[in-house]
Amino acid sequence: MWLTLLFLIIGVVLGLLTDIRIPELYASYLAVAVLAAFDTLIGGIRSHLEEKFDEQIFVTGFFTNISLAALLVFVGVQLGIDLYLAAVFAFGIRLFQNIAMIRRILLERFRYKRMKKN
Repeated sequence: MWLTLLFLIIGVVLGLLTDIRIPELYASYLAVAVLAAFDTLIGGIRSHLEEKFDEQIFVTGFFTNISLAALLVFVGVQLGIDLYLAAVFAFGIRLFQNIAMIRRILLERFRYKRMKKN
C-alpha cells in the first residue's frame, strides 16, 4: 500500500513541476482517464485494507476503466453530446464510496487498537 501512495505522490509532484500543456481537444479524454485511474487506485487501496487485493484484478481493472472512459468520451464527441459526464458521474460516485469505506476501515482499526489498550 505504501508503494502505491509513494508513486501517487511522486506522480503528483512531477505533474506540478513540469509545464506540459494538453491540447484542449484532448482535455476531456485526459480528465476522464485520470478520474478512472484515481477510481482504480482508491479501489486498490480499499481492497488492500480489506485484505482482498489481487494484482491481476487491479491491473486489468486499471486499463479497462481507462479504456472504457476514453471510449465513452470518443463516442460522445462523435455524437456531439457530453457523454463523458456519465463517466465522470459513475467514477465520481465510486471514488467517494471507496474513500468512505477506507475511512470506516481505518476508524474501526483505530477503535479496535484503542479498546485493546484499555
